[in-house]
Amino acid sequence: MSHITLIRHGQANTHAKDEASYDQLSDLGHQQATWLGAHLTDTHNHHTRLYTGTLRRHIQTADAMATGLTATRDERLNELEYFTMAQALEAEHGIAAPTEPSEFVHHFPVVLTHWQEDKLEGAPERFAQFETRIRDVLVEIGEGTGPALVVTSGGLIAMTMRLHLGLDVTNMANVALAIMNTSMHRLHPIGGTWSPVMFNAIPHLEAPDRHYAQTHV
Repeated sequence: MSHITLIRHGQANTHAKDEASYDQLSDLGHQQATWLGAHLTDTHNHHTRLYTGTLRRHIQTADAMATGLTATRDERLNELEYFTMAQALEAEHGIAAPTEPSEFVHHFPVVLTHWQEDKLEGAPERFAQFETRIRDVLVEIGEGTGPALVVTSGGLIAMTMRLHLGLDVTNMANVALAIMNTSMHRLHPIGGTWSPVMFNAIPHLEAPDRHYAQTHV
């Protein structure tokens, strides 16, 4: 088993109302990813493999990091479809989608709860299917040789923490909301099982002149 470092993509389109328009990095998102790549190089963080989802924001983040590694694209590393499910929640249960960013914090756990309870007919996949595909792809990556970088999304990272820490869906939602753009999260094999040894690390954004780049959305 080789350690896995999960990376959330850089800041995406914060004004998006659907999946397609969200799936692109902002100028700040490109800068965050560039700084992360430079940090990994400068601190001699050694990785032999790079994986990303197939979403544009994943690929753009990995490209801006400039690790020199050839990325393996795997759609199992793609994010849950929040906007799609928010629309289903409104259509099926009359719970309106947020109109202000501050409302998202309260809305997201409601979406996840309905999803886990199979109360969203319009969801593109079942909660259990999302859970299974993440477990399966991480097992496969973990069986490879050498440390791996995995560029993905916050929902997938939160599900990873749920799987390895036994989180209920409410706490999974809280974890997801805390995850910062281009943050690092590491799983390390200890005693034959995966243990989270790093969460939400942003050393590349800790300098005072980069504090403005510490974003969640």
